Parts: sequence; C-alpha cells; structure tokens
Amino acid sequence: MRGSGSRSARPPGRRAEKGAATRQAILDAALDAFSAKGFAATRLDDVARGAGVAKGTIYVHFRDKETLFEELVRAYLGPLVGTLTASQPTGLSPRAFARAIVDVFVREVLGTRRKDVLRLGLTEGARFPELAQIYYREVISKAVPHLRLVFGAAHAQGALRSDALARFPHLLVAPGLVAIIWDALFSRFEPLDAAALMHAQIDLIFGPEGDA
Repeated sequence: MRGSGSRSARPPGRRAEKGAATRQAILDAALDAFSAKGFAATRLDDVARGAGVAKGTIYVHFRDKETLFEELVRAYLGPLVGTLTASQPTGLSPRAFARAIVDVFVREVLGTRRKDVLRLGLTEGARFPELAQIYYREVISKAVPHLRLVFGAAHAQGALRSDALARFPHLLVAPGLVAIIWDALFSRFEPLDAAALMHAQIDLIFGPEGDA
C-alpha cells in the first residue's frame, strides 16, 4: 500500500511541472511572435503553433492576448524588478551603487531576451496605451520610486552633491533604452557597445572617477 500511495502522490507534481513548462513555452512563443509581427498582427494561432500546443491550451493559462502580453512582462521583468526594489546601497557609494545597477541592466536585460520585452514596450506602447499601462504598472511604478528614495537619501546625507538622480533616476537606464533602439535599427551598420555607453553616462553624471 505504501508503494501504491507514493505512486499516486507523484502525478500531481508531474502535472504541475508539465503545466509550468507549457506555460513557459507559450510565453516564449508569444515573445517570438510579438517581436516578429507586432502585437496587433500576432494571432493566438501563431503563438500556439510556435509553442507546439493547441490554441485551446493557451486559454487554459491566459484569458486573451492582452493578458498573455501582461504575463509576458510580469514573467520576464517581474523578478528583476523585485531584485532591484529590494536592493540597498549598503556599504556602497552612490557611484558604486549606480554602477551595480547598470551592470545588472547590461547583464540581465541587454544580455537576455528581456531586451526584446523592453523593445516591445518601446515599439507597441504608443499604439496600444493599455500595453504601456502594463509596463508602467509592472516595471516603472515600482523601480523608479525606489531609486528616487535611494538617491534622495544619498543627496540628503551629503553623499551626492546633485539631486539630479533623485529627481530623474531614468538617467541611469536611458542609454540602455537607446542601445535597444540602436540594436534594432542600426547594429548591422555600426554595432554599439551598450555597456560602455551606460558607464559613460555614469561618468557624465558623477564626474571624474573618485567623485561622489
């Protein structure tokens, strides 16, 4: 009986693993389709074909195409945003903390498929305000206030001479967004060193090495 009981306990776990794998395959296929065709032109049939599942399987996991897009943003960018908002500059100067953020952005965004998710926001957000709202809610509204608090505290304590980063933490990742656009449009003509670009921005913000 013990052996029979252990066998009956395993299938739910396997089913959960299979469901998670199917869900991820759908998300990956959606990113492929959205990137290739855009949000409007992508059909759920395209996503199903790319994921190797029946169209009806998509509805088991996602209500509609917009929900699928929302989950795409949450799945790819949510963990990274969570890590960022939990970060504190303990023992780091403001410049070193800014460098750490840039290094994470280069490694975890520009070096992965998260770059494609961000590119979708840049290209589709203006035409589909509901998609821009998803990005704002899931990413910007969480990351920007946290960075404002961190750099605002550094400025109040005298560790940061200017309050520019407290007011506009967007300055740190702005070159990264430029790099994403450049990669899509011009990289075949002239590759851009995104990491060097983002670190150059830090030097412009903080001044010569050794300053706060």
